[in-house]
Amino acid sequence: MEAVASPSMYGASLQPRLCRSSSITRRRPAITRPNVTDHFTTHITSNPRFKEFQQQLTTKLGEASSAVSIASQILLDAFVDSTFTFSHQSLRPTESNFAPVNEIGERTEIWRIEGTIPDDFPEGVYIRNGSNPLFGALHKVNSIFGQSEDIWVEGEGMLHALYFTKSGEGNTWSVSYNNRYVQSDTFRIERDRRKPCFLSMTKGDPPAMIAASILNMLRFGKVFRNMSNTSVFEHAERVFSVAENDIPYEIDLDNLGTLCSWVVDGQWNMPFTAHPKVAPESGELVIYGFNTVKPFLTIGVVSEDGKKLERKVDLKLERCTYCHEIGVTKMYNIIMDMPLTVDLTRILRGAPLIDFETESYARIGVMPRYGDADSVIWFDVEPFCILHLVNCFEENREVVIRGFRVPGSIITGITLEHTADEEPGNQGPNEESFPRLYEWRLDLKSRAVTVINNKYAGLHHKYAYAQVIDVQGTLEGGCGTVRPKFGGFAKLHLRDNNKVHVIDAQRFGSEPIAKITLLQRVPYGFHGTFIPRNTYKKT
Repeated sequence: MEAVASPSMYGASLQPRLCRSSSITRRRPAITRPNVTDHFTTHITSNPRFKEFQQQLTTKLGEASSAVSIASQILLDAFVDSTFTFSHQSLRPTESNFAPVNEIGERTEIWRIEGTIPDDFPEGVYIRNGSNPLFGALHKVNSIFGQSEDIWVEGEGMLHALYFTKSGEGNTWSVSYNNRYVQSDTFRIERDRRKPCFLSMTKGDPPAMIAASILNMLRFGKVFRNMSNTSVFEHAERVFSVAENDIPYEIDLDNLGTLCSWVVDGQWNMPFTAHPKVAPESGELVIYGFNTVKPFLTIGVVSEDGKKLERKVDLKLERCTYCHEIGVTKMYNIIMDMPLTVDLTRILRGAPLIDFETESYARIGVMPRYGDADSVIWFDVEPFCILHLVNCFEENREVVIRGFRVPGSIITGITLEHTADEEPGNQGPNEESFPRLYEWRLDLKSRAVTVINNKYAGLHHKYAYAQVIDVQGTLEGGCGTVRPKFGGFAKLHLRDNNKVHVIDAQRFGSEPIAKITLLQRVPYGFHGTFIPRNTYKKT
């Protein structure tokens, strides 16, 4: 006879077996047994003492994990403090207006106004963003790994705002000024620690750059600071500060306070362009972000009310192009795939993180507004470097793109070569050192490209405005790395860094109709905009 196992011997997990004899196979009927394990578990977990023990265990494990994390952070901080030394980068005399200024933090009335602000001048805020290093200067970092340093675009973002308000009585103008840091997450870290913490890793010795990137990631969860120092834009009655290595931060325009980061209702949590574009007629916001790993470039379309990401497309690129700006027309997104690239592997070869690959290819993509990655029409063009577009539009079957081609070294700093027997004062940049206005005409039917390089050619749009450089003033300090000395639009007032000029756009070459003297100088910034009072939400 066959013995039958009972639950008391092996527990409820033992299943009925097939009963076999030499010639007959019989299946015993299924036996229903009580689930002793489940009953025991239910009894234990419902016990109040067990619940209390479970809560205490969870708390202790959390405290232990936190203690380990804190200990690791303390050890990493101690290693960095003992191994790395921060020092200030010095400025030449002609670069003095790159030096940071103090934060005011509140609106201050301006009384020194020469001339008259016109009655039909719009009420609103002229606001600029730019680099303003938090601890007095850009930094160099020395260690046993070598030296690394910040480049000229890496200071923390500071907003400068000039408010134009018309009083109800007498129709007179009131002008006030404020400046304030953009309080990104990394800004708050360094402000609270009262010292620079992020190690420079954009330029320098390869071992130092690699060590910096690893330690920044271990300590703060990111390789770079979130500077938010490049641009300001308005959408759906909200104002944002942005740099393309981070998401935007919403700004209270009345006091320049930082309200929150903007991820488009949780749908966009990745790098965000410094130059989003409003699509003609629809009012939608075309955005994009580039990254050092695939997908290298992502295009998005935000609804007119700013509440929804209508479209998000990962493009099929083979490299990370430093894409500072794309264009829009009524129907298309215009993508500039140029050989100014960001490549982390270059650090291992001792090359710059950002570099212009002179022997590489270039192309321009025309993408339907709501197209996918396969819908992009690519046009091969001569290799170029461009940061800013003038305009894009459709004309018959062509897409016309106008922008300024610039030297490939513009990001890391233009370097002028000279021989040992040359006098620095005689060495000037050649024609290749200057931006050139270009026009590309892309025939969507024939796929042909026509290029016009003539700044005197007639333009479909009547005017184009560009910021220019005082080259000789920049070179006075000697040759080497040149930081462009920015002036203004067309008419330069290079020694009036604390003045704002109101110019009649119909008489652009004439004297300013009003000169406003600020309480302090404003460093050379990157981008600004005028926001009429009736287009932004009051907080």
